[in-house]
Amino acid sequence: MKSFLHDGFELAFIDEGQGDPILLIHGFASTHFVNWVAPGWVKTLRDAGFRVIAIDNRGHGKSAKSHDKADYTPGKMAGDAAALLDHLGIGKAHVMGYSMGARISAFLALEHPEKVATLILGGLGRGMIDGVGEWDEIAEALLADDPDSITSERGQMFRKFADQTKSDRIALAACIATSRELLTAEDAAAIAQPTLVAVGTVDDIAGSPEGLADLLPNGTAFAIERRDHMLAVGDRTFKARALAFLEEHPLDRT
Repeated sequence: MKSFLHDGFELAFIDEGQGDPILLIHGFASTHFVNWVAPGWVKTLRDAGFRVIAIDNRGHGKSAKSHDKADYTPGKMAGDAAALLDHLGIGKAHVMGYSMGARISAFLALEHPEKVATLILGGLGRGMIDGVGEWDEIAEALLADDPDSITSERGQMFRKFADQTKSDRIALAACIATSRELLTAEDAAAIAQPTLVAVGTVDDIAGSPEGLADLLPNGTAFAIERRDHMLAVGDRTFKARALAFLEEHPLDRT
């Protein structure tokens, strides 16, 4: 992986292929590899003729970690993404995010609209506006000394995921405290870019894709049939719909 410095963090990323750039932003407790390489997204997009850039968000993967909650707002992580595009000399790119990465992508479109050509928001629908339920139990699960003491099903799921990815659990607990900042309906209405909102039909975290897409001036919803929050990301129908969406909205460099 390559790396660059921004806001005091050394941030790791990959940059593969040639063609119109697409920036991939992974979800909470994940990495660029788990979210995008292993499920086949990088290969799919590269084979389709795109230059694929994927970042390890601060606090995750091979990027620098902080245990300070103030470092993990969506705006600061969107700033990392914008700085990566600047570092690579890319003026405008397609942007795709999953779960927390979808929230970061939305903040990127709001705070740096000139850099975002289109948006693909996976694993987060109306929950971006209304919230995604009680997540303090996840922070508690991440910090628990004994994983067997965790009683929350959602907490167990994310603790197991964090352990599998050998993550810094203290950094993740700090991240989850401040990375869930909500968008307002007015914020959503200000995202003018063509946007695809894709959510699994049995995802109990994301909220309705139609509920978010209807607030966006150029939003389109896609239901990923029979997929939950964890399995939707690699779904082949999601890949096919994303490629069709990108073909429908080619990059405008003006």
